[in-house]
Amino acid sequence: MAATDQDARTSRLRAWMLEGLSDIAKHQQGAQAAPEHPVHKGQRWWRVMCLTGVDYFSTLGYQPGIAALAAGLLSPVATLVLVVVTLAGALPVYRRVAEESPHGEGSIAMLERLLTFWKGKLFVLTLLGFAATDFLITITLSAADASTHLIENPHLTSTLHDKQMVITLVLVALLGAVFLKGFLEAIGVAVALVGVYLALNTVVVIVGLYHVLTAGHVVTDWTAGLTAEHGNVFAMVGVSLLVFPKLALGLSGFETGVAVMPHVEGDPGDTEEKPTGRIRGTKKLLTTAAVIMSVFLIATSFITTLLIPEKEFESGGQANGRALAYLAHEYIGNAFGTVYDVSTIAILWFAGASAMAGLLNLMPRYLPRYGMAPHWARAVRPMVIVFTLVAFLVTWIFDADVDAQGGAYATGVLVLMSSAAIAVTIAARRAQQRGWTIGFAAVSAVLLYVTVVNVIERPDGVKIGACFIAGIILVSLMSRLARAFELRVTSVTLDDMAERFVRDIASRRIRFIANEPDKRDITEYREKVEQIRADNDLPAQEDFVFVEVTVGDPSEFEAGLTVRGEVLHGRYRVLTLESSSIPNALAALVLHVRDATGCTPHIYFEWTEGNPFTNFLRFFLFGQGEVAPVTREVLREAEPNRSRRPRVHVG
Repeated sequence: MAATDQDARTSRLRAWMLEGLSDIAKHQQGAQAAPEHPVHKGQRWWRVMCLTGVDYFSTLGYQPGIAALAAGLLSPVATLVLVVVTLAGALPVYRRVAEESPHGEGSIAMLERLLTFWKGKLFVLTLLGFAATDFLITITLSAADASTHLIENPHLTSTLHDKQMVITLVLVALLGAVFLKGFLEAIGVAVALVGVYLALNTVVVIVGLYHVLTAGHVVTDWTAGLTAEHGNVFAMVGVSLLVFPKLALGLSGFETGVAVMPHVEGDPGDTEEKPTGRIRGTKKLLTTAAVIMSVFLIATSFITTLLIPEKEFESGGQANGRALAYLAHEYIGNAFGTVYDVSTIAILWFAGASAMAGLLNLMPRYLPRYGMAPHWARAVRPMVIVFTLVAFLVTWIFDADVDAQGGAYATGVLVLMSSAAIAVTIAARRAQQRGWTIGFAAVSAVLLYVTVVNVIERPDGVKIGACFIAGIILVSLMSRLARAFELRVTSVTLDDMAERFVRDIASRRIRFIANEPDKRDITEYREKVEQIRADNDLPAQEDFVFVEVTVGDPSEFEAGLTVRGEVLHGRYRVLTLESSSIPNALAALVLHVRDATGCTPHIYFEWTEGNPFTNFLRFFLFGQGEVAPVTREVLREAEPNRSRRPRVHVG
């Protein structure tokens, strides 16, 4: 009974872990989704906006301070440049990304189509490395920043001053727990946090503008200082452009806005090929978020620059990293200021939710399809546990230091935004849209400039990104190697002629000859039959059907198989098929024939010349090599019952 109870608990745990087999990729394929895993219906666009907004809007906690430190009195002007780039550059780019990639793959999928074979896969893995850098550092940096705000609270400093690591790990664990509970809960929490946070910021902005307008000398002092320091408007704009790269974190949020696109509710008539409603909702999401953030960025940079003494922005100052909180305490009172602090801490902590949602949409879409992750990587809960453990490791490595992670965060954001701009430029050029092509090319140039400047100033970001990239590629290749002998043909379809061949030969004994096509003349087939008969001591009256596999893209892992039949030279029946792997295609074919006819097929090979290890590498990388033993191994893994396993003969 004890063993039975243990098995039942294990079964329940497994069912819970794999519940809803996120297959965010599978739910995207509507009609193909399994009945027990219904298609996700989606959420209203404004609710999903709140999920991305916890990342995007939470930057208000530190962006005004960053702008003030970088630009000084020019902070409002430099922020205006940031807003122009946001509305005239990043927003059009990502609205186009939503059109071109409506299932949440983002610019990575758009660029993937430009490259084939292994170079395409490695390119995607590299971009996934930067995406992982962006999203995971968002989780750890935001949790660390939230813990910093908590520790710096005057009432808690003495108690928590040396507990930042523990607090950060607890916040990351709580974030993971929300996603283990369920995605709908994550969106619900995000809506509440964003609503409260924006309302509190609105109060701070209104009060700040009131004090600016009622204290007239503040504006005149600011304009006089600007004129004395920079002389004229052109000089001000020039300096603002130079400091702009330091403000680039204010652009974060667009990539996650596209990544969580599959969760946006579409129209009743939407199809997976043309989800018009989802695209429209995502465009509303991106535009609304960008406009809200732009208004707050301009307003907050203006009031913080005019109302907060410059020395308070510096390290150790009361406004360092908390400019709006400083104004809340200073002008509205400590009671309101404390509420504002709590709201800021909460939204900074939950900013990792949009990043987690992006990871859960992005990684399962690519890695399992490439054979570079196990099947359970399509399920939400196991991946939440994996990402949470990685976030623990990153937090520990960086000792929960916000500044140490800032470079990696900026690098990840800017690389992904640059790739998106390049992708839409190429898409517009292919569509022969000259105006859009020129516009997107200009945006690409700006973002590439900002990325390069950021990398030069903070090279640690590239180093951290390289570690993520190396880790993803290493783990992915190891997973692909471990699954090398897995049957990975998703379906087998025979045309009418191929069906006729199989029905005919099943009335006697099913014998296939695996043939590598060369000239395909009558001599090639006659000599092949004679060789197989001699090597296997078969009588002359035995009947055969040839099977010829053409290797397509060997880097692909899973695909369906279409088998076509033809008669060559008036007497030789040949089944032709295309696959990424010859052994997998042959194994899938004979298993399909066995199941369709109820008979045990026999397939005949000749030994491949050459070093076995070299031939295995050829199979792993190029889908061919030592075909006979690999076909047998694929069959052995796919069919453990020896009595039902198709027979493999090698001579």
